Amino acid sequence: MLLHVIARGKIARSPEAEMMDRYAKRLTWPFRHTELPDTGGKVPAPVATPYREVLLDERGKLMSSEEFAALLGRWRDEGVRECRFLIGAADGHGDEARQQADHLLCFGRMTWPHLLVRAMLAEQLWRATAILAGHPYHRSG
Repeated sequence: MLLHVIARGKIARSPEAEMMDRYAKRLTWPFRHTELPDTGGKVPAPVATPYREVLLDERGKLMSSEEFAALLGRWRDEGVRECRFLIGAADGHGDEARQQADHLLCFGRMTWPHLLVRAMLAEQLWRATAILAGHPYHRSG
């Protein structure tokens, strides 16, 4: 299953970009990262179908790494071919986007810089795939 991060704003050369790249390179699942301008620009059409869309949103569900891995594993096992993770601009996502999403995911009630969220998401994607593969790095509690 393709893991596709679609984010508004440019990450450019930054410590956050280095962190994101570090974890993206560890992924054994296909990975794609698409940047959009802060405003305007169209979210690309899905690369593969069926697909699921996850919005990173402050109103989303808090999940443990194991729960997140289980969700991705279930979608993979159901034949989902692409999982799209959308990170909005400073104002987040609109109500229509929230209603259309398959899942709203929250990394906590604190406000996180969008560049850091990309790195955190890449790490959690790598961790989830490691959990699903039974990799010893992740220690379940």
